[in-house]
Amino acid sequence: MAPAPTADELREKYAAERAKRLRADGNDQYIEASGVFADYVDDPYTDVTPRAAVIDTPDTACDVAFVGAGFSGLVAGASLKSAGINQVRLIDTAGDVGGTWYWNRYPGAQCDTASLIYLPLLEETGYFPSEKYVKGPEIHAHCQRIANHFGLYDDALLSTRVTGARWDAEHHQWMITTDRGDEVRARHMGIGTGPLSKPKLPGLPGITDFAGASFHTSRWDYSVTGGSPDGGPMDLLADKRVGIIGTGATAVQCIPHLGRAAGELFVFQRTPSSIDIRNNHALDPDELAPDLGPGWQRRWRENFTVLQTGGFADRDLVRDGWTDIAQRIRDKVLEHPERSGPEALVAAYHESDDEKMNEIRSRVDDVVSDPATAEALKPWYRQLCKRPCFHDDYLDTYNRSNVHLVDTDGRGVESVTERGVIAAGREWELDVLIFASGFEVGTEFTRRAGVDPVGRDGLTLSAAWADGMVSFHGMHVHGFPNMYVIGHAQGANLISNVPHNLVEAAATMAAVIAHADARAATEVEVTATAEAEWVDLLDAGGRSFGGDPTCTPGYYNNEGQEASGAQRRAGLGHPDGPVAYFNYIDQWRSTGEFTGLQFR
Repeated sequence: MAPAPTADELREKYAAERAKRLRADGNDQYIEASGVFADYVDDPYTDVTPRAAVIDTPDTACDVAFVGAGFSGLVAGASLKSAGINQVRLIDTAGDVGGTWYWNRYPGAQCDTASLIYLPLLEETGYFPSEKYVKGPEIHAHCQRIANHFGLYDDALLSTRVTGARWDAEHHQWMITTDRGDEVRARHMGIGTGPLSKPKLPGLPGITDFAGASFHTSRWDYSVTGGSPDGGPMDLLADKRVGIIGTGATAVQCIPHLGRAAGELFVFQRTPSSIDIRNNHALDPDELAPDLGPGWQRRWRENFTVLQTGGFADRDLVRDGWTDIAQRIRDKVLEHPERSGPEALVAAYHESDDEKMNEIRSRVDDVVSDPATAEALKPWYRQLCKRPCFHDDYLDTYNRSNVHLVDTDGRGVESVTERGVIAAGREWELDVLIFASGFEVGTEFTRRAGVDPVGRDGLTLSAAWADGMVSFHGMHVHGFPNMYVIGHAQGANLISNVPHNLVEAAATMAAVIAHADARAATEVEVTATAEAEWVDLLDAGGRSFGGDPTCTPGYYNNEGQEASGAQRRAGLGHPDGPVAYFNYIDQWRSTGEFTGLQFR
């Protein structure tokens, strides 16, 4: 076995691989799934049932209308109902609740963060996951469980797209219109459409020319493949030549299933993912009973967040790949007390990451039989340059004789033809073409959310955020009374376990609205001063989800391009990190003072 490369050799190799993949068009290499591509985002799972339009009057306005019925809407609805705010109306284009887990029905779909901290409201609904990383159907079923438990189906408008939202200053309400003719009125409006919700397609020449069947992984077409989300065999692919463009987190999960089903599978790779061990296994609540007392899920979430962001805890409850790298860095710091300051942390990070990535590349050699294929599957970048992947079957799939890795050496697919795709200098004929090209990141919030609210005095959110997102706690926006943005940006900005952000934001939203009701206030709005001070705090801290600009291109670092001011602002988080933010926001809402907000 060859010796591990030195730190200098790794830096040189990483830089060379990055250079191959840099593109001047950055995010513009992708195109929006609309217009002639609209069928790529249609709902293939639920037929739209005709219904009467909902027409509210100022006297029949609901308490809260929430745009989005994924985790954000579900945890917000649960928090609101628990706080005694009962008229909650979820609105979503999907035919059921679940958001990402309604749409993502591709074979092999699983959570990448441990289910005990990823699935929200486990204690509240009395549910215990079956596995450490549960599969998509179980996650979707849990979303339905939350909706049923908290009565969120009662007033929901599903298979319904919001077309407009305008603040009615006279009645202190939001007026929301939809493509079903609804005119919904609400005292408060929440928006929680998710950070990865709008599918994108590669802007390849000839993409409309392909004569075979094609679809995006977020709208898996089982009428083409056969099978079902719960693992039924995709028997319609047995005599088909199937191509998949993309090797990110979704592709890593579905490629093993395609490899078993397809006559031949061609995987078109621009950049390999880092594939760490998943080690999924069944969960036994009896074995974990000592750690499952009242309030256990909050403690587990906090334990994970502390460890994953480099803090100290007596035990690692979750024990996964996310906490592993963080603990390695922490241990390196402790090993070298002679180093101090930021340089000590940087050195520890570099050393730990080099060690980890060498292990990941060695694992490729251990699993993949063909040396050339193994070499092409090795990731040459730092682990957190791209979303880390964890899988126990992905690499072994390339040992199948019917599976072919088409490595493009960083160039990607060149074009699509009527018969297939052009890549690596030749045409590959295909019967089925699958796009695992991910979701929009870095585009305007209102474009991804599908709604551009109009606030006080006709101000649109897109205009208010023309120079970048401005908010208070990532939730309140001056000029938009009674509106709440539920997400991670300009708050904790915890990417490794997004639901933790949502649970805390939902609790804050419910506390604010309950306080407003207790004071008989009809408007809640952040002051311009408080908003500016919050953004200044984040700006000065410089803690932004934007990735290392020296990383290989991807959505973590704006495709390798320098982030604009607006893009950087959209990725800002609390300067002292997620743990500090969660502690801060808990104290802020618990005092009952709600400093920074005006209740009128």
